[in-house]
Amino acid sequence: MTKNSNIRTDPEVLKHELNKYFPDLLKYESIGEAEKSPVYEEMRETVDEILNSIVCEDFSDGGPAEADKVTAIAWNIERGRVYEGIEAALESHKDLKNRDLYLLTELDHGMARSGNRFVARDLAKKLKLNYAFAPVYIALQKGSGIESEMEGENKNSIHGLAVFSKYPIKHVEAVDLPNGKDKMIGKEKRLGYLRALIADIDHPAGEFRAVTVHLDVHCSRAHRQKQIRIILEHLEKLEPKPTIIGGDFNTTTYNAQNATRAILGFWRRVMMGVNNVVENHYPYPDRYFEKGLFKEFEARGFRYRRFNKEGLGTLHYDMENAAYNTNLGDWVPQWCFYFIFWASKKVGGVFSLRLDWFAGKDVDVVEGTAPSVVGDLKDEEGTPLSDHDAITLDFVPRINFSGMTTNERLFLSGRMEEYDLAVESRDREKVVEIPNAIELDDESIGMICKKIRQ
Repeated sequence: MTKNSNIRTDPEVLKHELNKYFPDLLKYESIGEAEKSPVYEEMRETVDEILNSIVCEDFSDGGPAEADKVTAIAWNIERGRVYEGIEAALESHKDLKNRDLYLLTELDHGMARSGNRFVARDLAKKLKLNYAFAPVYIALQKGSGIESEMEGENKNSIHGLAVFSKYPIKHVEAVDLPNGKDKMIGKEKRLGYLRALIADIDHPAGEFRAVTVHLDVHCSRAHRQKQIRIILEHLEKLEPKPTIIGGDFNTTTYNAQNATRAILGFWRRVMMGVNNVVENHYPYPDRYFEKGLFKEFEARGFRYRRFNKEGLGTLHYDMENAAYNTNLGDWVPQWCFYFIFWASKKVGGVFSLRLDWFAGKDVDVVEGTAPSVVGDLKDEEGTPLSDHDAITLDFVPRINFSGMTTNERLFLSGRMEEYDLAVESRDREKVVEIPNAIELDDESIGMICKKIRQ
């Protein structure tokens, strides 16, 4: 699914005159039908250019030259609808401000629901950050649920995800992900597909690779696992670098390809015991329902447990929330609501899911710090900034031992003197054994990196 992305510094690449075609395109009930239509043929070239593009601009003044750690945030900002509040939080909230790296999902460009602003660019300019923005959808409508009732009309009609950094972004690319459902079916019709955005960051603590990820929600668990596998297989083809992955994995525990599957899944969880599921599965999707997805990470040397605050949800459902019920009503039959309310009342009407995660390879959590979930984020009027909590992590990239000479590896591992003595004493077995032994495990490499930074 990977294509050559069209890297552009000029955001003008995202301007278009496609909106005039949308009324005709909305008549089609599948992407297959739509793509065969005469109206789509007129749009095709522009659509492909937008969906294969990545816009990059530099607004950073440069971060501290002596920084010895990377401070990171991953956050689904729900389109950027409460933009002023989001901007204020990222600028002044004690747990969110002045970070080195922001992996943000759900950012609009020219959508009525978010004030027709270019959310990524506006944030980058205000916070003085470099950024890369990858479009994932061209929206044919204003949105779903309460979004469809927003005043005004869409202008650029684009939705995407982004990486922001205080420090130089050296290389970017995107990995296209297959859709979990036909995006022309349902009340929110869109063109496009999700993408993982990859950026190499030149940080004083060491160069590393950052990946913003947003996985499908209206799909099966197996499909989310497939999407992660595609991303990780692509990363394996690149030059090895310390890598941090962050974003909204949508680990809902459900198969939500359609309403029927979601409803059957709901009843399965009722049979398992509502309290049991809410306490032991929703906050821990890696234990059972989404285990396959997390095994994809572990099979390729990525770790996730140490990079996340375990047992805390990042999306909180309140069944008394009118907006939530309106959105849910777009794809769940109304007769289901009685049973959903009945089950939710068993846990007080509020429950939390763990959807947002970090995963890393060749990076370590900074000693004396811990990953966190930052919730209850609201603007001055008490409006929630997003339906997701933010997650934070302070980490350090590990030294890359690949490509080093024997002498460099010996020196960094602290075995140079031992090796020299073996050479002098003509101990051939040790002369051979010592360099071969420097295939260091995670703990040893971490200790070496710590000594070097001291």
